[in-house]
Amino acid sequence: MIIYKKFISLSILALFSSGCKSQKFTLNNKSPNFIVILADDQGWNGTSVQMNDNEVQSKSDYHQTPNIEALSKKGMRFSSAYASAPVCSPSRYSIQFGQTPARLKMIRVGMNTNHINHQTPLTIPKLLKKINSSYVTAHFGKWGIDVDPSIFGYDQSDGITGNKDGVFNHKSNKKQWKNTISDDPKKIFSTTQSAINFIESQAKSKTPFFLQVSHYAVHSDIMMRKETLKKYLNVEKGKYQNHAGFAAMTEDLDSGVGLLLDRIKELGLESNTYIIYTSDNGAVPIMPPKSKYTHGSNYPLSRGKWDAMEGGIRVPFIISGPEIMAGSESKTPISFSDLLPTIVELAGGTSFDQTNLDGGSFKNILSNRGIGTINRFSEGLIFHVPYENGIALKRAHSAIIIDSFKLIKFYDNNELFLFNIDDDISEDNNLALLLPDKLNKLEDALDSYLHMVKAPRWKPGVSWKNKSIELFNSYH
Repeated sequence: MIIYKKFISLSILALFSSGCKSQKFTLNNKSPNFIVILADDQGWNGTSVQMNDNEVQSKSDYHQTPNIEALSKKGMRFSSAYASAPVCSPSRYSIQFGQTPARLKMIRVGMNTNHINHQTPLTIPKLLKKINSSYVTAHFGKWGIDVDPSIFGYDQSDGITGNKDGVFNHKSNKKQWKNTISDDPKKIFSTTQSAINFIESQAKSKTPFFLQVSHYAVHSDIMMRKETLKKYLNVEKGKYQNHAGFAAMTEDLDSGVGLLLDRIKELGLESNTYIIYTSDNGAVPIMPPKSKYTHGSNYPLSRGKWDAMEGGIRVPFIISGPEIMAGSESKTPISFSDLLPTIVELAGGTSFDQTNLDGGSFKNILSNRGIGTINRFSEGLIFHVPYENGIALKRAHSAIIIDSFKLIKFYDNNELFLFNIDDDISEDNNLALLLPDKLNKLEDALDSYLHMVKAPRWKPGVSWKNKSIELFNSYH
């Protein structure tokens, strides 16, 4: 069970103000390094790592990812890890800010984001530099955010990049899923080399670093090396995962991860480096995508990318580093908004007020065999998708998870679904009529949170794209 706790109303910004000398961070004489490896559109069972010890189908029945397996054997798997949104940009914002897309009012790709304070001092790079000014920070690969990474405090980056920079043909859905041969598919190896060059530079100068490597894979278009495709054309396909090109691209991504992990070991950085591997959202449930199908590639999870069902938001999550029990699993639910406070605390920052954050630190869980509680400002994990998507459920909805229960609310008719996701991971059995008190508790918590942060509110015809959000003038 997660314990949620409301904190006194105090801005985290005050923690770093010159007048609050009594609340300084405790500096670590040997500040740890951090590497976040972010895949794109990789499902919970998209690798050959079994994320949940009790669920054999929590790993791929086709893809082979030996390097990610090796990472998991050195670290801890979070079997109930959630992206902050079922699409990329909101999740990526959430990582940097420690806030939900609902609070940020950044809920879909293609939104106008002029309302967001991109100059905030509350980003991972800026906070790390407050702890130790020696930290050097970098981002390589797909950024998916509307301002240059330098605005968030990154010293090095590829700039404002998106799907098109990793080869994406948005004009043809069918062509996206056809196999294309490349020596550097989805820029896996050139992006990895940029990351390696950065790490080598910091190792030479003996400076602590934070590095985020955001791969364009395994987002469409499907690209892979010739030999990897040849391998999967001769491997028995899985029952739920059977696209040879996608499997090959997945293994090429794994090879890139392996090159990075090998170099970290060679440089002698393993013992003081936290390495996180995860994905920005769940996988597309079927290739090419369509709204109606039976069992998709995310099975046993329901549906996939674009929806707040489990297949769209539950993602692989592995972390290795100092004092983390090798080969362990934590069943504690976490989300991307937890990354910022966790990284800050691991870097030596003392506990801080979370009034302006949605996440809580899971540092204590890492050093306690995966067991522990997380203090968060709000009750539950929140997922807000208040628009109609032509590919997916086609219905605006939100969801909240508290303990083992998950509520999904649809806004076109206020239809409610309640699932016990510990017992019913496929979200097959709606308990709304059987557990009215539980239903009301979760709905009240969801509605209260969305009202508190004035989240964008669905109304017919609103797409939340292009125009300034104020022009839509629709909030909870």
